[in-house]
Amino acid sequence: MAAQMAVNSGASLWGPLKELWETVDGAVLRRQPESVHLLDLQLKKHKPHFLSLFKNPPKSAEQREKVRKASTEGIAIQGQQGSRLLPEQLLTEAFILSDLFDIGELAALELLLAGEQQQPYFPGLTRGLVAVLLYWDGKLCMANSLRTLIQSRQGKTFTLDLSGELVALTTRFTDELMSQGLTKRILTLVSEISVTREFERLQKERGLGNEKHRKEVGDLIKECRQALADSLFSWTCQSPLSKDDTLALIGHLETVTAQADGSLDSVSLALVMALLYCLDVSFIEQGTEDRDDLLQALPLLTERQYVSAVHSRLMDSQPWKLPGLQAVCRLAWALSLRVLSQLPQGSALVEFTEADEALADQALLGDVFLFMKEGILGCESFSQEEFYIRRVHSLITDFLALMPMKVKQLRNRADEDARLVHMSLQMDSELPSSLRKDLDHLMILIGEFYSKDPFGLELGLEFWCPTESLQHSSLQGSYLGMALQRPPHKQVVLSKFVRQMGDLLPSTLYISYLRMLKGLANGPQCAHYCFSLLKTNGAAHSDNIQGVSGSPVSWEHFFHSLMLYHENLRRDLPNPDSAHYRHPPLRGITQREMEGLTSFLQLLATIITWSENARLALCEHPQWTPVVVMLGLLQCSVPPVLKAELLHCLAAFGKSPEIAASLWQSLEYTQILQTVRAPGQRQAAGIEVELNEIESSCEEYPLTRSFCHLISTLVEGSLPVNLGAGLRVPGFQPYLNFLRDSVFLPFPTRAYRRPAEKWEVADSALEVFHKLLRDYEPQPSDFVQEIVELQGEQVPAHKPPGHSIMFHLLNDSPMLALCLSLLEEGVRQLDTYAPFPGKKHLESAVLHCLCLLDLALQKEAVFMDLLRESQASLLVSPLEQLLQGVSPQTRRADHIVNIARYLYHSSSNPEAAFQSAKILRRIANYPNIQIRLVGDFTHDQAVSDKLMAGFVECLDNEDAEEGTEKDDVDSQKKVARIRHETQIHILNLLITSLELKAPNLALYLLGYEVKKPVSSTNLQDPGVLGCPRSCLHAILSRLQRGTEKRSGPALTQQAPHLAELCYQVIYQLCACPDTSGPTMRYLRTSQDFLFSHLQHLPFILPSNQIAALSQMSWLMKTAAIELRVTSLNRQRSHTQRLVSLLLDDQPHAQHADGESGMEDETRSVSGFLHFDTVSKVRRKLLSVLDAIEFSQDMPELLQLDFFERTQIEQVISNCEHVNEQGHTVCNVKLLHRVLVAEVNALQGMAAIGQRPLLMEEVNSILQQVVERNRVRRSLSAKRHALQSWRSLVETLLTACPADLIPADERQLIIRDLLLDLHDKVLSEDAAGELMPIVAGAVFTLTAHLSQSVLSEQQQGVGLETSSGFASIANSALHLILRKLLDFILSTGGGYQRLRAHLYGSLLYYLQIAQKPEEPDTLQTGKAMWERLTAPEDGFSKLQRENLAIIESYGKALMEVVCRDACDGHEISRMLAMAVLDRILSIDRQNQWLLYICNSGYLRSLVESLRQDDVALQSLLTPQPPLLKPLYIFESKMALLTRVAKTGQGAVELLRCGLVAQLMECQVFDMVPDSDAHRVMRDPSGFIPSPMDRYRQILLPTLRLFQVILTSTSINHQQGAAQVLQWLIVHADTIQSLLRCQELSMGALQELSLLTGIISKTALPGALEMGGEVNSAALMEFQGHINRFQRLCLSLLGRLAGSERDRLLKQAEISAPGDSAERREEMEVAMQQVCANIMEYCQALLLQSSAQAQFSICLFSPSGSEPAGRDGARTDLSSTVPSMAYSRVPSLGLVLYLLKNSAADFFRFHQSHRQSLGKLQSLDQLPPEELKELCQGLVSGPGGVEKISSVHRSLLAKRRLVQLINNRAKLLALCSYVIETCLFVLWRHLEYYLLHCIPTDPKDSLLPGSTLYRSRLADDSFSGLQASGGRGLSLSRVSQQDLDLLKSDMAAGFGEALQRKLLEVEGLYSQVRSRYTFIQALVRRIRGLLRQPKS
Repeated sequence: MAAQMAVNSGASLWGPLKELWETVDGAVLRRQPESVHLLDLQLKKHKPHFLSLFKNPPKSAEQREKVRKASTEGIAIQGQQGSRLLPEQLLTEAFILSDLFDIGELAALELLLAGEQQQPYFPGLTRGLVAVLLYWDGKLCMANSLRTLIQSRQGKTFTLDLSGELVALTTRFTDELMSQGLTKRILTLVSEISVTREFERLQKERGLGNEKHRKEVGDLIKECRQALADSLFSWTCQSPLSKDDTLALIGHLETVTAQADGSLDSVSLALVMALLYCLDVSFIEQGTEDRDDLLQALPLLTERQYVSAVHSRLMDSQPWKLPGLQAVCRLAWALSLRVLSQLPQGSALVEFTEADEALADQALLGDVFLFMKEGILGCESFSQEEFYIRRVHSLITDFLALMPMKVKQLRNRADEDARLVHMSLQMDSELPSSLRKDLDHLMILIGEFYSKDPFGLELGLEFWCPTESLQHSSLQGSYLGMALQRPPHKQVVLSKFVRQMGDLLPSTLYISYLRMLKGLANGPQCAHYCFSLLKTNGAAHSDNIQGVSGSPVSWEHFFHSLMLYHENLRRDLPNPDSAHYRHPPLRGITQREMEGLTSFLQLLATIITWSENARLALCEHPQWTPVVVMLGLLQCSVPPVLKAELLHCLAAFGKSPEIAASLWQSLEYTQILQTVRAPGQRQAAGIEVELNEIESSCEEYPLTRSFCHLISTLVEGSLPVNLGAGLRVPGFQPYLNFLRDSVFLPFPTRAYRRPAEKWEVADSALEVFHKLLRDYEPQPSDFVQEIVELQGEQVPAHKPPGHSIMFHLLNDSPMLALCLSLLEEGVRQLDTYAPFPGKKHLESAVLHCLCLLDLALQKEAVFMDLLRESQASLLVSPLEQLLQGVSPQTRRADHIVNIARYLYHSSSNPEAAFQSAKILRRIANYPNIQIRLVGDFTHDQAVSDKLMAGFVECLDNEDAEEGTEKDDVDSQKKVARIRHETQIHILNLLITSLELKAPNLALYLLGYEVKKPVSSTNLQDPGVLGCPRSCLHAILSRLQRGTEKRSGPALTQQAPHLAELCYQVIYQLCACPDTSGPTMRYLRTSQDFLFSHLQHLPFILPSNQIAALSQMSWLMKTAAIELRVTSLNRQRSHTQRLVSLLLDDQPHAQHADGESGMEDETRSVSGFLHFDTVSKVRRKLLSVLDAIEFSQDMPELLQLDFFERTQIEQVISNCEHVNEQGHTVCNVKLLHRVLVAEVNALQGMAAIGQRPLLMEEVNSILQQVVERNRVRRSLSAKRHALQSWRSLVETLLTACPADLIPADERQLIIRDLLLDLHDKVLSEDAAGELMPIVAGAVFTLTAHLSQSVLSEQQQGVGLETSSGFASIANSALHLILRKLLDFILSTGGGYQRLRAHLYGSLLYYLQIAQKPEEPDTLQTGKAMWERLTAPEDGFSKLQRENLAIIESYGKALMEVVCRDACDGHEISRMLAMAVLDRILSIDRQNQWLLYICNSGYLRSLVESLRQDDVALQSLLTPQPPLLKPLYIFESKMALLTRVAKTGQGAVELLRCGLVAQLMECQVFDMVPDSDAHRVMRDPSGFIPSPMDRYRQILLPTLRLFQVILTSTSINHQQGAAQVLQWLIVHADTIQSLLRCQELSMGALQELSLLTGIISKTALPGALEMGGEVNSAALMEFQGHINRFQRLCLSLLGRLAGSERDRLLKQAEISAPGDSAERREEMEVAMQQVCANIMEYCQALLLQSSAQAQFSICLFSPSGSEPAGRDGARTDLSSTVPSMAYSRVPSLGLVLYLLKNSAADFFRFHQSHRQSLGKLQSLDQLPPEELKELCQGLVSGPGGVEKISSVHRSLLAKRRLVQLINNRAKLLALCSYVIETCLFVLWRHLEYYLLHCIPTDPKDSLLPGSTLYRSRLADDSFSGLQASGGRGLSLSRVSQQDLDLLKSDMAAGFGEALQRKLLEVEGLYSQVRSRYTFIQALVRRIRGLLRQPKS
């Protein structure tokens, strides 16, 4: 038992029933797919509920006990574990509820718990009050379900077009219910349930809350009764009731009573109609195909007992409580019997059918027609149900058609009575008492019944029999489609009735007959027939001279009478100044005539309202002139009521624009409203007097209202600009002033006999203002004061009325104040929820006020701009500021709050809520107002809660539906559309506000903190911690609905645009830094929002592709943020879940994390094949991409016959503006106005004839523009979606932890994404606008692919696998490359910036095949043969295949890349050059090189260097404009260097004149002053200093020269000569660089390159190669060369000496952070400089002569090593004057260099070995060391801590390889320096010690020995052979010097050094260079030094 006693927290009396109703509604009304099955389940489950309809679960002692113990022992709740203790208070309430509704205690407890749960949806109510609502809502769901099920049955009256399966199911189910006594149960319930009784009970137990709660409970109870009665009615419409049920129904109706006004209530009406349908046999006449089946089912024909029982019951003389109702039932039965008697089956029932006459008589005695009019038509709900109307129509028409004799009797009786009346009038006796007014009542009933036609059925057409065949387009009405056939008999009878009744009409029936005609003329066709009838009636007697005695019901008669009245009354026109004005003469119109005239005028108004032909025909009739006569009568003294009718008629005439224009003039002429005062006239006349004197004292205002109505009609057509010209200032102004100052402003203070009229007056005036303002567009001319001439004076002209209204609304005017107080009054009245007289008109007036404010806000910007420009002296304030004013009633600034409060009434007043939302949205655009608004909205807690509830209620509304204006025929659809628009406005309001700074409205409405910092908000579910339900909850609950089903979020399908905005709000909340934290926490924890929505991607909406794309865009952008945030916060499980959702290609059946190893195996092997395993599904990301359609159908060009295309295009572009979403669209309405104005401006007959064609063309232009707008929106949506998709993909790959997606999986994912992207973008019809985004995505993806493959290789995996290179197969890589190249080629000539991305991708792709840096281990190299035969490794294989693919594209690809490299956008050029560089580096066949050379692209590149010169010079100014030229230059140089690396390329470059171009560049001479610019440094360090910029220009150039010199090998001296010329052209600069004072890193780099070039070019022989040079130039060149030599040698002194250590120390001090890196670079640069200079020395020595004795000397014969800090050499020999070789470095320097290099060598070798050891045992290294190794490669403090261990070891490995290779380079340089030093030493010692002849001091005055002179002299002739020795000025060498040299050398070149050198050779030179070279030289030097003195 305990299990059953668990409490259902959804409340069994409400939750399940709600679910039932949703299922029924979904299946029957919304026709959802798959719903039949669900419905079947629900019906089986709820069958007992249906059988015991509305029965409550009984109370029981056991339950009571259980509930009582719930506070101590707890109670079990379904779906929750364990039991829950409930508070005592709750239990007490449960017992009260149980007694109140007489329901089981557990059920009552459940209701309360559900109430507690639902409380946030009902702000301001306690759980008990909510429980009351839920109780009745459950009942209503039950009743609604029953009604809907019954409506879905098949039957005789209507069909819902449902599937056969569904109908069979519901029919079976309902039949069963019926057989179990449903009818009696319904009748019992209807009589038992009554609102007043229920309210009394609730009142007693305090079960009623505020007004709103009372209204809601009352409405629920009423709707329950109504739904039950409707169920019965729907049943009888479709199938008859059984005998007992019918009798029960009759029995119920006997006891029914009427309401106070004599009408039935809607429930009784439904039951009456049910009975009438039970007795209905009229369907037999309509020959439908299933007629026979229906006849079989009809008990009237098949069951005799049925007929007899009903007959005896209705013949019973016992009177009912409502005799009229009894009469109606009797009449219906009589007619049914009459029909039966005419059927063959009726013969059996003859005893009953005989009684039809008697029954009809009884019915007439019961005043049947009077009751039908008052009791049935008087009920409000009568006109809301089409089948009620059809049944009453058939009742009336059947009576007239089936009982013609009865009708005749009625007519005779009426004629008789008329005579009696006439006689009694003659004799002044009183009227006889026996008068029956049956015919009167019948006619009035017909008039009333047909005068309302809410469904547009035009049933009255059956009364008109077309005499001639009407050629009418809309004749699809009842039988008129076949106008040529004979009309049916019934129609003939009815039309005869109408005509005959009008013949010889007795005066008593005159008014009734006119009223009947008025009803029958209701509708476009009926009006036409009625018009014809009245025309022919008069025509028949027109031969009569006066035309008076014609038929009294004809136009002739009517208008003649009017004219006579006018004639008579006009004579009595009083003089306005006479005193009798207020006492009109007694001879006037009698009351009876008044009624007749009124009826006629109403008939006239009806006809001309519907029929335009009638309007024009009557108006233009020459004799009748109705407009003139009516205006005339208006001036006479007739009662205001009649004047009102006359004005109504005029308004109906004014519907035609042709008549309206003349009507304005006539109105002005007759001065109905006095606009011109006659001179000397004391007092006003016209309507103003009537209003102020007559109507006000009568307290009734019919005339004023109809005058407003007339003006309202007339302003719709046109506003006459020159109205009243000549007599007054022309224009509409006096009318506007009257309406504003005399009607609108005083309306609240006037007295009203009928309270409702107050609002009617306000409404009618506001309607005019609304129309005037709506049609007003501010023009510049409105602000210029124009002058008109009037009777010789100059007076200011009037402005347009719209301008005047605008002016009043933009000032604190009485009009604005009244509008605002009206709004306050309106919301106060609505808050009472009570009906009051005039409610409808008050609501309408409020709506007009809101519209006025909205229009003013909409137009104020243009208005104020124009006002400012015109410099007119008007003062206006913006309306949004006026709205912040203080209200005089409440003394608070609450105008905007009042406007917002209308949202709270959206359920009853959707349109007001819509306008209110619109106004708030316009105001929200002003940031300064937002902050004040938040204060106003939150100032008073009660108001604040109400406002919040209003916004939430609007957003929660489920009835809203997206639709277009076209759907507005159906009022329900219209309301649904308005509700939807309201939601759109509210969401847009939120979106706009969120962009403003806090506090703003959006934050308040979405439930964030507005008083504290926003980020401190803690979002909760509604109801938790007293958190109210906010707009955020509403938005989320709308979005979440349906996410648990397969179909996905329901909103995305039902209201795509709304869903799109909801997603946008969520995105904005997540993207804004303040709201992001709380929002994402809430979405993640309590909603699981993103996961539940992303799993339904992609959203496919064929009908609205644009919205679907936008929805996905916002959702993906939000997902990208979520991924980023969860990754940063290390919330791995969240990130993992989303990542796998988006990327998995395994179906999500088993949500297991670990997949078996087996699966992984298959996955990587079958990498590329798409059909590998059956179970794979498409990755979510790819299916989203599939949903973005890349093709876009473009609208074709306009085909125009009349307009000029170019002009139209111009007009269209003028009408374009950027809308809120940022799309450029054309304003179609504006364009329409412009075009129509253009058409209207055409003059002449031809134009008028062409007008329809012109308008057609205008239409086609507009359609075209609408289509263009759609295309733009569509493209923009696609762009946005693609962009979001791209950002999501990039976030997945970049921001998520790398280990979430294993490398192999990552590569396959990127492969799939890349291939799919390319397939889509390369399809024929892909839109060009989407390409840039795709290119960007391709770039990112390729970059990640390349990274992934490289990191995989670094970890040493995947190189040996057979499938190719890495986890991704080579074939896949090739496919990607092909697609990339296709993409590049498909972009054609345009899209250069787009190709930049693709070039980037290509570079990344080609990087994959680049071999990584390998450590130089200095091991013995493999033999050449081994290298040649080694198998090809993965890298080179891939590279070869890549190249093959690239070459297969041939010239086309080369052309595109080269063209981009040569000109265009800078970035594209740089990247194109990089691509060329890359391809040239792998192109072994030199195909590309040949192409570049032959096609002239290379020459063009080279020649462009001159243009770069100017730009580069500007770069060296302290504040450079842009760095672009620098980057371009660097790219160019890199490319040229690549070209120069092949001999062929280098020669080609020289041929193109590369060096010559560079010689002319002046930028090299502009060395910036390094100190001057220290001040201007860029603090960020991004912009390099001028010196650095200069180096960025110089170094690439020097490198290029170096490469050219290396490539153009020895036999091509041409290169060297050209480079030397460059050096000489820029000699000053170069020398200053060589003299460089401060050796920074940059300077060292310069020097290392410069010395390298000089060492190869500045040689004596270089010049002869340069061709013919005259001797003077030769001399100059020689001088330059010598200077280069001197500078180089002095540089050697600086670097080899002690300055070196100083420099290294300095580097460490200046930048301690990256000291290791810097120090290494400096070491390499210094060694390089030394090596270059030594190489130069060696070259000079070798070039001068092959033997030592003829060789030149470069170093002085001093063996002392340099000493001193600054490298100033101190000579040991004091005898030698220091000047002798002050400028010549000594040999000691070379020796010093040798020693140092040897020492360095061992240091480097040691470090190299250590690093190698570390690299081999990388895994065993302690973490500290790893960290230290990474330090240099990771920027920022604490950077090392953040990276993962895998990454750390990768970095350490990279650093070690770098160290090892660096050391290897240093070792090579050291060993080279050692070798050259030894050579130079040997050469010099050999000369000095063997061949030098010393000069002794005594010869010092002599010129010295010739031999020596030729060796070291300065003479010019020896220049050619010994050019190297020039400038060293060694004038003499004494013997002492030589001895000293020898001893010094011997000391320096000792055993230790020799051993060291030999060890160097042993360690290094064996592998790398000439083996035993060092050994040989050491031996020779030793020999020289040991030589005995000669």
